[in-house]
Parts: sequence; C-alpha cells; structure tokens
Amino acid sequence: MEQMGNRGVTRPMMHEPDKQQDHDNGHDMMMSPQQRTDMLNSHQMQTLWIYWLVIMLGVWVLVSPFTFDYAKNPVMPSGGRPVWLSLPDRIEALRWSDIISGVLLIVFGYRSLRPNRPVSVWICCFVGIWLSMAPLVLWSPSAAAYLNDTLVGVLVIGLTILIPGMPNMIMYMEMGPDTPPGWSYNPSSWPQRWIMIVLGFLGWLVSRYLAAFQLGYLSHPYDPFFGDSTIHVLNSAMSHALPVSDGGLGSFAYTFEFLMGWMGSSARWRTMPWMVTFFGILVIPLGLVHIFLVISQPLVVGYWCTFCILAAVIMMPMIPLEVDEVIAMVQYMKQRISKGENFWKVFWRGGGVDGGSTDERSPTIMSFPQQQNTVFQASIWGMSFPWTLALSVALGIWLVFSPAVFGVAIQTPTASLNHLCGALIVVVAVISMGEVLRMGRYLNVLLGLTVAGGIWFIDGVPSILATNCLVVGLLIAALAIPRGQIKEHYGDWDQYVK
Repeated sequence: MEQMGNRGVTRPMMHEPDKQQDHDNGHDMMMSPQQRTDMLNSHQMQTLWIYWLVIMLGVWVLVSPFTFDYAKNPVMPSGGRPVWLSLPDRIEALRWSDIISGVLLIVFGYRSLRPNRPVSVWICCFVGIWLSMAPLVLWSPSAAAYLNDTLVGVLVIGLTILIPGMPNMIMYMEMGPDTPPGWSYNPSSWPQRWIMIVLGFLGWLVSRYLAAFQLGYLSHPYDPFFGDSTIHVLNSAMSHALPVSDGGLGSFAYTFEFLMGWMGSSARWRTMPWMVTFFGILVIPLGLVHIFLVISQPLVVGYWCTFCILAAVIMMPMIPLEVDEVIAMVQYMKQRISKGENFWKVFWRGGGVDGGSTDERSPTIMSFPQQQNTVFQASIWGMSFPWTLALSVALGIWLVFSPAVFGVAIQTPTASLNHLCGALIVVVAVISMGEVLRMGRYLNVLLGLTVAGGIWFIDGVPSILATNCLVVGLLIAALAIPRGQIKEHYGDWDQYVK
C-alpha cells in the first residue's frame, strides 16, 4: 500500500523486491475508498513540488517571446520549401502559441496543487504535447523557439504524468502479479523497457538533427558515406509531400516512444492496457511505415541518406521488443472480457488478473552499474538469434549493396529489385528474431524466390549479378524454413510460435 502511495516519487523500479510481500499480504484486495483517498493525499504532498515547477515553466514559456525575438534573423525551410503560413504569420502564431500555452500551464498548474484534479493535470500534459509539436506545425523560423518549446514540452509531459504517475490512478489501480499467466518472463519489466527508452532517445536525437536541416537551422547536413545525397533526400518531392518536416515528425514520434517507456508500473500490461495499445501503435505500424519510407528512398529519390538509414536501423529492433507486451495486454483483455467485465472499463483502468505470478526473474534496473550484461540480457528476453536469421540479415545487406559492387546504376530495375528485396529481407529477419513473430520468417521464402526468379525478367543484367541474385535468393528462401530455438513461453500465444 505504501508502495502505491509513493509511486512516482521513489520510482516503482526501486521497490521490486517488495512486491511479493505486498501481494502475499493481500493489500490490493483490502483497500477501502478512504484508504485510497488518504494515499492520494499523501502522494500529493510528496509531489507538490512538481506542480509548482509546472507553474514556473508556464511563466518561462509566457515570457519567452519577449526574451527571444523570434523575428530576428528568421530562417526559411531548406530547399525553398513552401509553407502554409507566411513568415510574419509564422512568427506571430508562434508568439501567441507560447503566450497562451504559458497562461494555460500557470492556471492549470495552479489548479493541480490540490489533489483529485486529474483533468487539470491532463490539460497541462496536453499543453506539453502541443509545445512539442507547435514549432513543427508553425514551421518555427527561430531555432531558439524550436529548442525552447520542444524541451519545455518534454519536461511538462514528464512532470505531469511520468514522475508523479498517471493522475488519480491510485484511486483504482490494483496490485497483483506482474508476470502474465503462462509467461516465463515479464514483458513490462524495467529491463525490457529500459532498452526501448535508450533506442527511442537515440532515434529522437537522429531525427532532431534531420529536422534541424529541414527547418533551416543547419545549412548543410553531415553525411559520412553519401555526401550531398542526404540533401537530395531531405529536399526531395517525396519529403516535401508532407505538410510538416518528416524529420520533425519522426522526432515528435520518438519523443513519445522514449517518454512512454517510463510510463506505468512493471505490470502495465494489465494496469494500463490503453497505454500499451498506443505505445504499440506508435512503435509497430508507424515504425514499419517509417522503415518502408527509408527503403523507398533509393527507388523513388535515387539517393541514400546515412542518418535516415540510421533512424530506420534504430527503429527495427524496437518492433520485436514491443510486440510481446502488446500480446500480453491482448491476452489480459480477452481474459477479463470473457469474465463479463466491460471492455472500456478494462481498457482504460486495467485491473486484476486470474493467474500470473510475481516477477522474481528480472534483475532490478538499479543493479545495472554492477551487472550491465545481466540487465542487458533481461532487456532482450523474447528475442533470440538463430544463425539462419542472422545469415539472412547479412545476405539481405549484401543484396542492397551488390548493384553498386557490380557497377549497376542506382535507379535501374535491376538495382531496384536488389534494393527493395534486400532491405525487406533484412526487416523480416530482424523482426522474426522476436519469438512471438517467428512465423513471419516465411515471408523471406517469397522474397528470396522473387530475387532468384525476378532478375531473369529484367533485360541487360550482368551475368555475374544475375547469378548472384539466383544463388543468394535461393539461399535466403532455404534459410527461412528452420524455426530456430525458442527460449521463452508466452501463455496461449505459444501455439502460434512455429
């Protein structure tokens, strides 16, 4: 009970050894409404500084337009890109955005000083979200405004729903097991989320760099391998098709990916189904779209971009690392609905679960400085690396670079076949390293045969490259047949791990 009242203050990850005692004592089953109210008040006393800090950030944002002159030395988007607002309107809109956001943070931060006001806290959180996206939507002509708003936005989001925990969750959260029924590990453990936070933060840094060029804050982006190709990609018609900077859009998405890694307890697959759902949507389908856009660059634009590829490489392992948590959440939802519980109530509030166990296997994240390898191994439970899939990744990379090795131009049917299929083979192999998605490796049978057979329908292909495609394609198709070792168990999902 004390642990729940202190959640967000002392960080739940530091109390994992206490969970068994709390569960055995049955505290989760015995709390009265008055006890929960007392805990809410206790929690508010310990987190009061947060809302004062939100008010101070509101004042900071409010006076920012008067501290930094957004009209001084304004910059234009790269590549002569047209923007939906004129420069004077962009400057004026950004000023008023900061003034209104600052006022809202002051007013609703002040209201949040009293407990049991979740709406005010959520309004502050959404103001933080707006501050993170306003410089992108309004095409901020000032680097200072972009840096100021995005950093304050991240701080406000962190202060409102990450450090103190979800508003008023104390009033309904149920303690209980954190390893799902039939699972051999906890997909919501802190080591499992730690690696997602690290990858999300790295992706955020890379995407912000690309956005800085597209918004006009950098005159020339650095590319260690492809030189000016990056400029052609970032200023391409494909990139300009979006109403906002696609690099900025990526940084906005990565902001939530690394922040949402902090959200919730180590049992969030059952306590916060909505959050796991949104996090899954952010990582899985939107991550795949991001990867496919990068894959299409040599086909559509005809150039490569090192940092675009790096962002896709960072995103790729996040997909298999997140899918297991989504599956655990779906299994939990199915169980509660089969018990007659209301779908939306379970979705938004979570609850208890039949079965499951206390997570005694995961190392505490506090042990990382002494046990880096142990924590890292725990962070990738659910992924295994059969040699067949590892070799498929290497062969897929070889296919991507083989046109250049054999002297074939980048925008030819031969090169496009190798680039597209090679990159897709890598993506399928990496994602299939997630044991819950191991069945997906069969897609590489289709892709391998496409490479092996498709090359013969293209005219003018050098014989050595055609032979290369035939041999490598057949080898990739054969490598996709063996399942490889499965190390973990996933409850009812075991039947689909084939």
